[in-house]
Amino acid sequence: MKIVIYGATEIGGLLATEFFEDHDITIIDKEENRTDEFNKLDISFVQGNASNIDVLKNADIKNADIFIACTGVDEANIVACLSAKKFGGVRTICFVSREEYKKTLNFEKNSENFCDFFIDYIIWPEELLTQEIFRIVTVAHALDVENFADGRARLLEYKVKSHLPIVGKKVKDCGFTKDTLMVGLTRDCQLFIPNGETEIKDGDKLIFMGTSHSLDILAGTFFHEKEIVKSVAIIGGGNVGMMLAKTLEKLKIKIKIIEKDYERCQLLAEELSHTLVINGDGTNLKLLDEEEIGAADVVISVTNNDERNLLCSLLVKQLGVKRVIARVAKVLNIPLFEKVGIDVAISPKNSAINEVKNDLLENDVDILATVEQGQGEVMEIKVLPEFDNKKIMDLKFPARAIIGVILRKNNVIIPKGDTTINTDDILIIFTTADNAAEIKEFFKVK
Repeated sequence: MKIVIYGATEIGGLLATEFFEDHDITIIDKEENRTDEFNKLDISFVQGNASNIDVLKNADIKNADIFIACTGVDEANIVACLSAKKFGGVRTICFVSREEYKKTLNFEKNSENFCDFFIDYIIWPEELLTQEIFRIVTVAHALDVENFADGRARLLEYKVKSHLPIVGKKVKDCGFTKDTLMVGLTRDCQLFIPNGETEIKDGDKLIFMGTSHSLDILAGTFFHEKEIVKSVAIIGGGNVGMMLAKTLEKLKIKIKIIEKDYERCQLLAEELSHTLVINGDGTNLKLLDEEEIGAADVVISVTNNDERNLLCSLLVKQLGVKRVIARVAKVLNIPLFEKVGIDVAISPKNSAINEVKNDLLENDVDILATVEQGQGEVMEIKVLPEFDNKKIMDLKFPARAIIGVILRKNNVIIPKGDTTINTDDILIIFTTADNAAEIKEFFKVK
């Protein structure tokens, strides 16, 4: 597949790194934006602005399958995608940073005046980030939460703390709840798929899949007592902060939001009917103490500055907050945030990359989620007739993977080794990113 990417940005670099081994990649941007990271990849680089027809021709847009615009300027991305559409069948993916652009572009595509001159897919990373944080906030102590089958099945990730009774035990001896499977374990920043003999250690991060009900029981039994998130403090009243507050208000959660800009606070007060809006600096320890931020069940720092989010997170940790979630703009900073004790560090760019990966994949395989900064993948695969009536234990995967959930018509099945799969079953499979290609290939028609 030939992919043309407009924007030698961090997102452009992540996309190029993700796809260059299996696809023909061309980057369009100014020469000064071409970094050593791009030079290390086997890709083409075309200097110029992708809104220019001649530049697009130099990038061989006529033969491209996908055009992705991910510069830091919304208007440039939109014009470039519309320019690329002039060449016919190329699929366009446009990154935007403002809600109004996403709404307008989606409206134009779906309106009665629909024509060939449109953008196929609009990605607003901040919206994806908000959705991900919301899922994590609503499950006490979880590091990651993914919902499948309309919420009837889930993936949950928890960190093992020294006082837990499972420390030092082998997986097979832990007695984890029925209808749950432990599918992944991260130790020293490396994800692998455990087996029954794997010993659990303090500091490990464990990934489970199962029915939503069974995972609720697992969480309450092994990782926390039956806790409900009742109060949330948000530092940063930008797009993400406001969208989060709006969604959390629907759950009747007590919310405080701290925003430095007074005019923005006025807008927040108008938009949010059940949120206490505080005009102040989230790095001011005295303010945090006076406003009793330390009493919140969860604090979420979502300003647009990594250093500020890190400082705010460390300050609220000092005040005794047990669970802190921080937005990280630069993906490479995520391990640093986690190393200094931030519970969940999350980037809108990772969420966006996942969306693009899913859009580019063949129809019979979907990436439902990625975990641990892309080290693990959750795939959805439809069972072909060649695999009908086979037991899971007899499948002989070419690489380590676990079938975590089987969707059969309206039923959610958490399988065992002797579970039989049927034609048209939907398998939700967990594997490492390194093994994902082999597992996808295994389930294709032979």
